[in-house]
Amino acid sequence: MTAVRMPRRVPMSRAARRETRHGFLFILPWIIGFIAFTALPMAATFVFTFLNISLAEAEPLRFVGLDNYRRLLGDDQAWAALGVTARFALMWLPVVVALPFLLALAVNSRGVRGGGLLRVLLFMPYVVPFVAGALIWQNMLAADGWINSALRLLGVAHPPSWLNDPAWVTPGLVLIGLWGLGAGLIVNLAGLRAIPAQLYDAALIDGAGWWRRLRHVTIPMMSPVLFYTIILAVVEVMQYFLVPLVLFDGNGDPGGATRFFNLYLYQTFFTFQEMSYGSTLAWLLFVITLAVTLLLFRLSRRWVHYTSER
Repeated sequence: MTAVRMPRRVPMSRAARRETRHGFLFILPWIIGFIAFTALPMAATFVFTFLNISLAEAEPLRFVGLDNYRRLLGDDQAWAALGVTARFALMWLPVVVALPFLLALAVNSRGVRGGGLLRVLLFMPYVVPFVAGALIWQNMLAADGWINSALRLLGVAHPPSWLNDPAWVTPGLVLIGLWGLGAGLIVNLAGLRAIPAQLYDAALIDGAGWWRRLRHVTIPMMSPVLFYTIILAVVEVMQYFLVPLVLFDGNGDPGGATRFFNLYLYQTFFTFQEMSYGSTLAWLLFVITLAVTLLLFRLSRRWVHYTSER
């Protein structure tokens, strides 16, 4: 039996070592910032979950083991808030992924006149401060707002009470989320522009129509961009917080339909000042986000196609 000889490791040249040191020095500020402001606080919050830190009660610091986790399992408000977040995610994720892609397809079409102006108009709302945008949409979704006035003109006698009816508040929040789709439009448009024109030419030679080109060329080539959009949307929806806080003062109105998990987490930390239990809620959110993200990466092997793959 012939022994396999491993290739000898070629020593780095002096120039390569110098470039490595310089590269490390350039990223060192980011490493220090990550350790100081991300890694260490995360480790601290994990330690907090086993303690009884509460600024509202003057109790001596002590180790409580898994008491905070047991409290979490029996906390109906936490699971109800998680259910509110999940319902919103099921309604919002398809919109935030599909609509920018469809708008990019429309803007990228050769027959569209004024495509540059249209892209600017669609992106402009993204640069408006989010709080200001939420307040604008609050007026638009009011009982006598622009949207209900338009619905009455279309023949709807009793338009929905978007922000006061528990059955309609989630669709109303989805409409508010359309305000910031400009960034997703630009990302999808960049992906469409990166698809080689030769693929469409080959499909046309084979007699493929618009639908077949979309299905067999555009969507497979855009799958990495769509996957990137889905991952960002999942992380964003798990952090959904600002709009219900601004519009409903974090009270969960109407009927608890807007008490998202991050609002409950915020109230636990800053209203009730229960740092240990708030850290437990934060770690639950982190674990759920991590699990969903890993599942999406696992499923991406079946439908995401990269041009570098052979």
